[in-house]
Amino acid sequence: MKHTSCLLSWLLLLAGCTTTSRVDWNSRIGAYTYDQAVMELGPPKNVETLPDGARVATWLTQRGRPGSVGFGMGAAFATPGSLESPIPHETPATPDQYLRLTFGPDGRLVQWKQFYQYR
Repeated sequence: MKHTSCLLSWLLLLAGCTTTSRVDWNSRIGAYTYDQAVMELGPPKNVETLPDGARVATWLTQRGRPGSVGFGMGAAFATPGSLESPIPHETPATPDQYLRLTFGPDGRLVQWKQFYQYR
């Protein structure tokens, strides 16, 4: 039972990881198709078809986090016998991570780019 739960935990951990960070996209240029990308990554967030029939598709691969400002209790700065003083703290925002794949008119990968964008 212990081994089964460890194996299940390990598999769930692997399932939660994004696959795009480990892919050698350069090796897929000229061979990887748009249909394969949709099967592997799911439907893209955005697709643009260019006049020559090429397609530029963008996938959201990792959602960023909004930043926050809050107050914590800073006991180190409180005077003895008084209430703790609130200390402001900030958690910085992290951007969304995207993968943009460009497919030629023949449907094969010609270019890729990973980029980050704040909401």
